[in-house]
Amino acid sequence: MGATPHSHPIQHRPTRSAGPSTAPREATPEKRRRRRKPGDDEPAGPGYFCQDGAVVSLRTLSVVTVAALSLAACGEPGGGAAPTVTPQFVEPSVAATTAVPPSPAATDKVSAPPSEPAAPSKPPATPSKPEDVRHVFPVKASNVAFHPTHSKYPATDIFADCGEPAVATTSGVVLEVSLRDEYVKGRPDGPLNGGLSVSILGDDGVRYYGSHLSKVQAGIRAGVRVEAGQRLGKVGRTGNANGVCHLHYGISPPCAKVGDWKVRRGVIWPATYLTSWRKGGNKSPVAKVQSWKAAHNCRA
Repeated sequence: MGATPHSHPIQHRPTRSAGPSTAPREATPEKRRRRRKPGDDEPAGPGYFCQDGAVVSLRTLSVVTVAALSLAACGEPGGGAAPTVTPQFVEPSVAATTAVPPSPAATDKVSAPPSEPAAPSKPPATPSKPEDVRHVFPVKASNVAFHPTHSKYPATDIFADCGEPAVATTSGVVLEVSLRDEYVKGRPDGPLNGGLSVSILGDDGVRYYGSHLSKVQAGIRAGVRVEAGQRLGKVGRTGNANGVCHLHYGISPPCAKVGDWKVRRGVIWPATYLTSWRKGGNKSPVAKVQSWKAAHNCRA
């Protein structure tokens, strides 16, 4: 708040200023000898934390208080936590472990011992059993339907409007991605039937495959980690979809992981699992997939 103007200046008795005088004055030899030097009784100047952060005097602050203020003033490096797909070990902040030398004025006071560095954050707990991995319905749309059977082999066609989001059934890693529709009508069945497609290896050890997409989501490629419900692409009618917008959906074990298109397109009936996931349930296909693999030795 600024000073209130008066009609006559009010004179005050001169007092010794805590900081340097605004007008230079000639000091007597005795005053020159008595003038303190930086580092005698107090620090030479204020301590600066962050280039654009708060300025804090170190005259009476203890080591722990200075460190705490530096953390409060600076915040996290970079202005925020970076998005990570996989939990990583984070080294404790340097500001929390580096002690600032105490000022001479603070050495006569009893200071609390420096606090221990914060323990690194632990990665989120993973399900103890593959059956406990979270599952979601693979098409995110209100107007969607599927048939409990499929022609020639166990799979399901999920019918929805073209452009509706196709999402990852579980968290896992992308195995295969087809970005071009190279299917030629009239040719025998083969790996090109699906048109644009994505397959993932779920954290439950099961492979989930969706095809006939109109578009694969940017950034989805082999080796990329995805989370349950993450968008993989859009429902379409590429490949041998016969002009009908739908998602061909197959569940299988990751036998050869790539190239085994006869297994990849589906080996167990998905309908009972889709019914559960659509209602918010978590019915797992792990046991059924393992049973099929043991009985057929990955031969479809």
